[in-house]
Amino acid sequence: MAPNIINNFPSIQQMTEQLKSSEKSSQVQQLHGKSFEQILNERTGSGSELKFSKHASMRMQTRQIDLTENQWERLEGGVEKAGEKGIRESLVMVDNLAFIVNVSNNTVITAVGEGEDKIFTNIDGAIIT
Repeated sequence: MAPNIINNFPSIQQMTEQLKSSEKSSQVQQLHGKSFEQILNERTGSGSELKFSKHASMRMQTRQIDLTENQWERLEGGVEKAGEKGIRESLVMVDNLAFIVNVSNNTVITAVGEGEDKIFTNIDGAIIT
């Protein structure tokens, strides 16, 4: 189809089509060379940094829960495993610490330390690391 150019300007429809085709080719170029897992992680937010809700942060502070680097890595690994298994709300146990995590948001909802009652509801899976 030959462009219908009037006064040396293409129509709005033609400009829209050009933009759409250039956006598609740009997206294809961005995806080229990446693995399916990388693309999936980017699109779903998986693989992003683990966050703590305001509630979880307050609980950790008042309960004096400090994570070592090893415990932090195990917590992140547990959340990743929960996501791989399709768990949405997970209990992740790291040593004597318990964390409830919203896996889809990659967010720790609450934390429980040693010596406290450990009753958990509304979870659909548990990971012990």
